[in-house]
Amino acid sequence: MNTNDIEKVVRERYGQAALRVKSGGSGCCGAWPAAGRGRDPITSNLYDSAQAAQIPEKAMLASLGCGNPTALAELKPGETVLDLGSGGGIDVLLSAGRVGPTGKAYGLDMTDEMLALANENRQKAGLGNVEFLKGEIQSIPLPDNSVDVVISNCVINLSADKDQVLREAFRVLKPGGRLAVSDVVTRGEISPQIRKSVLLWVGCVAGALGEVEYEKKLITAGFEQIEIEPTRIYRVEDAREMLAAESIDVDAIAPQVDGKFMSAFIHAGKREKPVGGSSRN
Repeated sequence: MNTNDIEKVVRERYGQAALRVKSGGSGCCGAWPAAGRGRDPITSNLYDSAQAAQIPEKAMLASLGCGNPTALAELKPGETVLDLGSGGGIDVLLSAGRVGPTGKAYGLDMTDEMLALANENRQKAGLGNVEFLKGEIQSIPLPDNSVDVVISNCVINLSADKDQVLREAFRVLKPGGRLAVSDVVTRGEISPQIRKSVLLWVGCVAGALGEVEYEKKLITAGFEQIEIEPTRIYRVEDAREMLAAESIDVDAIAPQVDGKFMSAFIHAGKREKPVGGSSRN
């Protein structure tokens, strides 16, 4: 599976998910086009009723994440926030409310369909401190040291070049800034057959890093004070109906996936004052 193949499939699947939402459907991690044919254990029940009331319905329907980073990131009024892979805009809109009118919330996405849906949701929400940018998370179209917080919701694991994504996140963070993302991580050995599946990659599974590997990549990018906190452990029974609907032999893959994938909240910081007066970008 090469980088171009992964990017193409991710772009197509998430574009299709946006179009389904605009036509009255919903999506589940961008992988299963037959929305409603089974509950997705990764994307379901992530936002409470109070949060749902703050945003347009289509923003909630377009939620393809695996966590709720805005609830865990401890955003403060006046901060600038960047959401990597912002999709329909749910986490950007919630972040905009938390940072208030003196703050700013950016969303970055590579799909025209999702950007169109996100801007529609922004207009419905009536928020003036929101801006959606087109681009790839491996090449963020913002200056060095320009944001206080980088968030992301189950998108970094979809990238074929996670090291570059983390370097870019570090670059745009201000000194003292922080990374606060939800992502899928793994524990234990995972079958190569599972990792080779493009469908499962887009379904937030095959691209997931192990906890230790994720931490090493964060350190290499320059981050400190790293914490990886599991928020939801996936059991194969939770997804039996959904997987069976796609003609997947659930019993055959169960030993390979049961309990080995989990959503996690990943927090890391950028040093306030670089050692020796030097600066990493």
